[in-house]
Amino acid sequence: MTTFSDLNLNPKVLKAVSEAGYETPTPIQAGAIPHALEGRDVLGIAQTGTGKTASFTLPMITILARGRARARMPRSLVLCPTRELAAQVAENFDTYAKYVKLTKALLIGGVSFKEQDMLIDKGVDVLIATPGRLLDHFERGKLILTDVKVMVVDEADRMLDMGFIPDIERIFGLVPFTRQTFFFSATMAPEIERITNTFLSNPARIEVARQASASATIEQRLLEFRPSRRDRETTASEKREMLRAAITADGAACTNAIIFCNRKVDVDVVAKSLKKHGLNAEPIHGDLDQSHRTRTLDGFRDGSIKFLVASDVAARGLDIPNVSHVINYDVPSHAEDYVHRIGRTGRAGRTGIAITIAVPSDEKYLTAIESLIETTIPRTALPWTPEQGSAEQAPRPTARTETDDEAPRRTRSRRPRSGSRAVEAEAPTAPPRPETTREEAPPRERDTTQTRAREDQTRAREDRTPRERDERALRDRDDRGPRDRGTRDRGDRDRGGRLIGMGDHLPGFIAMSFDERRGGPARETIRDTDSRIDEDEAPTTVVSQDLEVAIESQIPAEPVDEGKPAPKPRASRSRAKKPKADDTAA
Repeated sequence: MTTFSDLNLNPKVLKAVSEAGYETPTPIQAGAIPHALEGRDVLGIAQTGTGKTASFTLPMITILARGRARARMPRSLVLCPTRELAAQVAENFDTYAKYVKLTKALLIGGVSFKEQDMLIDKGVDVLIATPGRLLDHFERGKLILTDVKVMVVDEADRMLDMGFIPDIERIFGLVPFTRQTFFFSATMAPEIERITNTFLSNPARIEVARQASASATIEQRLLEFRPSRRDRETTASEKREMLRAAITADGAACTNAIIFCNRKVDVDVVAKSLKKHGLNAEPIHGDLDQSHRTRTLDGFRDGSIKFLVASDVAARGLDIPNVSHVINYDVPSHAEDYVHRIGRTGRAGRTGIAITIAVPSDEKYLTAIESLIETTIPRTALPWTPEQGSAEQAPRPTARTETDDEAPRRTRSRRPRSGSRAVEAEAPTAPPRPETTREEAPPRERDTTQTRAREDQTRAREDRTPRERDERALRDRDDRGPRDRGTRDRGDRDRGGRLIGMGDHLPGFIAMSFDERRGGPARETIRDTDSRIDEDEAPTTVVSQDLEVAIESQIPAEPVDEGKPAPKPRASRSRAKKPKADDTAA
């Protein structure tokens, strides 16, 4: 049997490994470490949980311990798809390099640039980063990657799923082509195969058979039920009810649990539902800021948080001990993810329980999972059935009755439908208004009567309460017929009345010459006449006759001076100047 002492590791690294409690390497470690120490590129194909983090961390520390950096530039670069996985790699580095004088910097999103810049400026041996934050630092001119000796790409298949492959290709172009590369992936998709053929040089291919069976210490259960309705809202509500019933059924045996959802939006909804019903739960997914995610993981590890609702990407590669339950709120679409999920419990020889909630639409995923693990997941009795009703479903509104229609309600924002029986019953028929013709009264008396009527209506509207005004407006709208824009009320023009100021009537000031308009007394007379016109809504032609008489009597005739040129006409009356002194003397 191979031990770590047989792998040619640095004695200080072996001491740290021994103190961590490890003696025998896993298959991926036993296959990758010797080739890495020989200086070859390594292509490792292994699932999460096979110990591949140590398979590149241990040889990397041994290689870096052989020499020192020039100008304290980074000599090793580790790329991880998520912040949590990068933080876990950093923890492993601290564990195995505690007796070796090497420095590291963790470059992940959600952390201040200033703190990371200070670490980079001091000089580090190892950079552990996510692709996006690494490129951010490079574009800001804070990183020089020309001295990188070892480059590691971890969880390449997840990077492909998250769209990081273009960033990975760009980062490969920033480091020296003489570097040594460790490339790890759970699957070999065509895109992953293309990258390895492009950037790896004669790699040693270490492939560990994928984990096709769950641990014997994990008790698997399947809660398969049919929702009462087929709509998505009812299905989600009843699944949350089933989840709470499953947690309650185990009682004290459920000390803590990781609840997996396929979508980030479901992570938030499920966590909120559990908290609403008195359960200590917190969500974790990629859209949350890093400080919140770190605080949530720390709380779950120390027991202050009992239920962790997580997405697959956020929980990828996390090593959390003493998890009693794993609950699949959604059946994973990839069969391998099922093995990864339930592998969070029953670790290190402990027992664990894995519960999966399924609906009829998950049948094809269940078939793939049972085909992979080569066993049938036991169907267990349901702790809750849809016939019992869901606490989250609100009562449906009852049908409207006649008493509902009779109740007063506000209708200001919506126009009532024509022909509505309820509105017709509510608004009594108004008495017919007496029709009057324009010939019954003279124009002046008719206008006075209309003015008084308008004042009375305004006073009456102000005295009404808001509710009365709404009801009155509703009745008025019902009394009016269909709106006809072509026959809009246009005042006297439609009624045949004669409008003053248009047609045959000609105001006197228009017929005046500019010399006549400069006269002072005439101007006052015109101003008085204008005010009289404003006060009277329907002036007669007598006003213009008075204006002509006043102009003829008050404007003195000016002597005509044949030798003097005639004055130029002015643009407007407002700019007319006062009479000159010689004209006044004349």
